[in-house]
Amino acid sequence: MSTDFSNKGIRTQAIHAGEGHETGSHSSAPDLVMSSTFRVNREISFSANNLDSDAPYVYTRWANPTTDQLEDKLATLEQAEDCIAFASGMAATTGLLLGYLSRGDHLIICETNYPGTAELARHTLPRFDIDVTVVDTSDPANVGNALRDETRMIWLETPSNPLLNIADIAAIAEIGREHGALVVVDSTFATPIATRPLKLGADLVVHSLTKYIGGHGDAMGGSICGATELLAPLRTEALSHLGGVISPFNAWLIMRGMATLPIRMREHAANAIAVAKYLENHPRVESVIYPGLESHPQHELAAKQMDNFSGMLSFRVANSKDVARRMMSDFEVIHYAVSLGHHRSLMYLLRTEDLAETSYGLEGAGLEKYRSVAGDGLFRFSVGLEDPEDICADLDRVL
Repeated sequence: MSTDFSNKGIRTQAIHAGEGHETGSHSSAPDLVMSSTFRVNREISFSANNLDSDAPYVYTRWANPTTDQLEDKLATLEQAEDCIAFASGMAATTGLLLGYLSRGDHLIICETNYPGTAELARHTLPRFDIDVTVVDTSDPANVGNALRDETRMIWLETPSNPLLNIADIAAIAEIGREHGALVVVDSTFATPIATRPLKLGADLVVHSLTKYIGGHGDAMGGSICGATELLAPLRTEALSHLGGVISPFNAWLIMRGMATLPIRMREHAANAIAVAKYLENHPRVESVIYPGLESHPQHELAAKQMDNFSGMLSFRVANSKDVARRMMSDFEVIHYAVSLGHHRSLMYLLRTEDLAETSYGLEGAGLEKYRSVAGDGLFRFSVGLEDPEDICADLDRVL
């Protein structure tokens, strides 16, 4: 069994928590167990439904020693009782939504969020007769007004993708608790270094481990953290039956990245505020969105709820398509690429017409509201760990 590091500092937790599962090697680094199956020395059910917490390892789709270490480390950082790791953030999201929502249930979800989640909620869930209401969760009153008797879950993403809206987790958690609805927070942009949603009253927290937590752009993963009672039914249905099982090698890589997560997030945030201030003063930049700037409309809430403003910002310029083409050819340090949270800087133009049609289904007043912030498109910028002067010089080259 691993040592309890719940009373240690977060940097110590990131390095040591979850490690030490005895496998016989006595290695200092976590063991990588790639076996898909395990020899057993007592009678074990062939169905994952019949396994209890004391069952030995049988099959990696059910449990694996390396994955267990990752889950323990994540649970410690999130101050959670338990954690389940998945093959990707979308595997975790899909497993949670399909694991808890059934025909006739109602989901409230933020109006702009990660496009994969947005499309799953808007296009897939209604096929199973799950009703979805989209609201601006930056105002808790909107959530309260959307509640129905059949509301089973409230899904938040804070900071949100790509508008970086902040949801008041504590206030919305209270609304959910009074109504008996689960409150789920996708905290990928924040990480447990910035925000611990469970301590603010949320029931479950979701991460794409592919992003900041892994941190190096070389492994995909996802996770759900929360109370054991809430996660227990997901281990068989959402994980084993839907099959979004993380590779032990990816779990091992993500654990390796997590050791430096607190240090990386400190530097991501320091670089992001420097770059955000540079962009705010650039004559070609129309607007900059970053929770760490006083110009952010929810800066005070962000400062109250976040210990670190993270490395994500968005900005808007005129003739964004032309600027994007220059980025593709002229960047020297920044990569014009999707994804986020890696050690290198990543930039991508999120065109309003694409998101409005395919992801968010915006039209009329909703589309105009989005355009008032995003214009024809926002550049989503995952500020990396390079020297900030070099990042700004790269931006100056294309703007």
